[in-house]
Parts: sequence; C-alpha cells; structure tokens
Amino acid sequence: MIIRLIRKILLLLFFSTIFSCNNKEEKAVQTTWISGQIVNPTLEYIIFSKGNQILDTVKLDDNNFFQYKTEKIKAGLYFLKHGESQVFFIEPGDSLLIHINTIDFDESLAYSGRGGDKNNLLIDLYLQNEAENQNLPKWYSLSSTDFDHKIDSLKKLKINKYEEYINNNDAAEGFKNVALANINYDYYSKKEMYGAANRRNPEKFDKHYFDYRKKIDFDQNELKNYYPYYRFMNRYFENMVCTEYANKTPIDRNSFEYNYRKIGLIDSIVTSDSLKNSLLRFSAMWYLLNAKNAEEETKFFEAYSKMNTDKKNLEDVRKVFDATVKLTAGNTIPNVALVNTDNVVKDIQSVIKAPTVVYFWSGQSVALYKNIHNRAAELKSKYPEYDFIAVNTDTHFKKWRETVKKSKYNPDTEFQLENFTDAEKKLVLNAMNKVIIVDKNGLILEGKTNMFNTNFEELLLGFLNK
Repeated sequence: MIIRLIRKILLLLFFSTIFSCNNKEEKAVQTTWISGQIVNPTLEYIIFSKGNQILDTVKLDDNNFFQYKTEKIKAGLYFLKHGESQVFFIEPGDSLLIHINTIDFDESLAYSGRGGDKNNLLIDLYLQNEAENQNLPKWYSLSSTDFDHKIDSLKKLKINKYEEYINNNDAAEGFKNVALANINYDYYSKKEMYGAANRRNPEKFDKHYFDYRKKIDFDQNELKNYYPYYRFMNRYFENMVCTEYANKTPIDRNSFEYNYRKIGLIDSIVTSDSLKNSLLRFSAMWYLLNAKNAEEETKFFEAYSKMNTDKKNLEDVRKVFDATVKLTAGNTIPNVALVNTDNVVKDIQSVIKAPTVVYFWSGQSVALYKNIHNRAAELKSKYPEYDFIAVNTDTHFKKWRETVKKSKYNPDTEFQLENFTDAEKKLVLNAMNKVIIVDKNGLILEGKTNMFNTNFEELLLGFLNK
C-alpha cells in the first residue's frame, strides 16, 4: 500500500505542472487529460477506445509515461488496452492519472487526479466481484433461499460502498448508472450461475427465485461493452437456451442448434439495436471459431446477416466466416508461407509429406510452449504415422531460432510464420493451442481442435483407420 501511494504521489507531482498550466484552457474548452505510467510494459504504446472504436494509440516515453489530451470526449465508459484491457469512466474536464503494473494488471491498477476516485470505486467493485465469483461454486449446493442470503449480503456491502461515495461526491447520473449496473448485473450473474449449476434440480428453486429477470433492461446502449452487464447478458441467453433442452444431455455449446437458437432469442428479446448487434457479434464469432460443418456455418451466417444491422460487425464476422469455412474438413490447408531455421521461405503445403499435425506456439509463454512441445513429442511416440510440425507465431526470427536451439527442438519440424498478419487471417489463429490435422496431401481432416482435448487421440486413431 505504501509503495502504491508513493507512486500515485509521484505521478501527481509529475503531471501537476502540466495540468495547472492548462487550467484556463480546460475551463474554456473542457480539455480532458488521461495520463499515467505503465510499469513493466509489454508494448511501446497503449490504445484508448470507445467500445470497438479506437480513439487513439499513444506511445510511451522513455520512462514509460503516456499522456493523452482531447477536447472532444463525451462522458461515458472507455477502454485502455496494453496487452490486457480495463474500462474506466471519464467526463469532459477530467485529468485522470493511471498507474498499471503489467505483472499484476487489474490488481495494480490505481487512479488519481480529477476523476480518479470514481474509477477507483469501479475497479474495487470489479475486483471484489471477481474474487467472489471464484468462491461461488462452494454455495451451489445450498437451497436457493440460502444462496440468495449469501449473495444478498455481498451486494449490500457494495451498495454501502456506492452510497458512501455518492454521499461524499457530486456524481453525474451517467456514472451512477454505471456503478449501479456494476453491482446489480454482477448480482444477477451470480443468480444465473446458480441457476445453470442446478438446472437438473428444479426442486431447489424458490418460486420467486427468477423474479429478478423482470428487472433486466435490454435497452442499455451505454453498457453494451461493460463487462458486468455484457457478461450477464451472455449468461442469461445461454441459460434461456439450455432451459429449452430440459433434461436432455449433453448440451453442446459449440453446436449449430444451440448457437442458432441463441441468436434467435437475442434478436427477439433485445430492444437496443446497438446492444443486440454487440451480442450477436460475440455469439457469431464464438460459433464460427468452433464450428466444423461448412453447410451449418453458411446457414448460421445467413441468419446472423439478417439479424445484424451494424455494417462493421457484418464485415468482421464475414471475414471470419470466409476463413473458417475454408478450414472445415475436405478443404486444402491455406498455403501460408513459413520460414525454417535456415531462414529459407517455404509454403506450408510443400512441407507436408505425411498425415500431419500442425500446431502453434509463441515464445511469450515459456510454460505453454514447453507443454505444447512435450505433448507433441508424447503423441509422436504413440502415433509415428503422423508428422508434427511446430509453427511459431512470433515476429523475431533470431529469438525464435535461439529458443529452438536452446530447447533442443528438431529444427526439421520447426518453422516460423513469414507473414503473421496474413497467416492469422487464413488460419484463424484465435487460440495458441490451435491444431490443424491434415492428410498426406494437405487436405484438412480437422481444422479446429487442440492437442489437449480429451478426444484428440481418438481423432488421430480415427483418421488412421479410415
């Protein structure tokens, strides 16, 4: 706490001169400042955005400080992204100071300056919600009445904290709405999580347990990207779909039927076009990134296209659809360029000589790439009929080659993407554990799986026995 306080004081001193010099200007045109420091930066810049709309990219200076000035900002929720991201509330005329240590991103986040107190309240509520949700499964065995008592007491503590802030500060109505949404929709999320956990035990629910659903506001445009609200909406619609399955098992959340029904419910219930488009986009991306049937993907995309009214969202989803369809079984693997350890460029199709498992890794996570390589070596010993090709997704050639050498990986099966941007789009590299299985001719057998799936060895055996 002392170190955190010292850092905040230093930041205040660092920027106080800048802000004092601009006081007259701020009063005249409501200049807004967002400044601060990133400790242990992972990038040379930070990104400010309003939802999915990027406002500006701000470079860090030699001391990892940043400074952003604007005269056009409107009161509301905005995002700061530096590897990870977090939301904050800003009003015209604020002079917000932000301190972040990337080693412990959310927990280290501290605000000061004009606008700091309200954002410290939001981040405290967020961290409290996340800590509570970690322990929530312990209470799923309780009756719904006892569960309600537990989470009601948690909600009361947060309401008290909110009211204390409101009583001591001149808070804008927009901020009050955001803070209450943080509290209420996380509370509703907890109720939905209990409902999902006990779906097979309807006798546990008090007859009034789901009355809170009558209070849901499906027309909150400003909250469409706000985590507590958005997370609740997804859980709510998932539960609504799952309820229709009754006691049928299993419920496959990646299936066409499940996701087709989900977007149908979103379309019929959500009244805000902006929120509806956002929820539809998330659901469409999720389904397409996991779908395995081109015909079903096409039907899903056609339905989504009729429900969505946002041209940018449609363009984004269409790009993913076009790419994922090409990764379904029977298609030839997209012929992206690879670089071997001798710095020679080769097409991926040219290195496939046998049934092959293509997997991906990055040097940014040592534990993960070691686990992936160990798993590949284990599978290779069990299924020698397959080649296992490791593809690095980083952009620093010498560092990658040095890692391969130090780790004593087989250089004949190690490659790096020659053009990450191109390959990311064509191979849909949405997850580091992603694996593509192809036959000896480069025809895709399975384009969306990973080596740690419980059925992965069954897939390998099944393809060998065809």
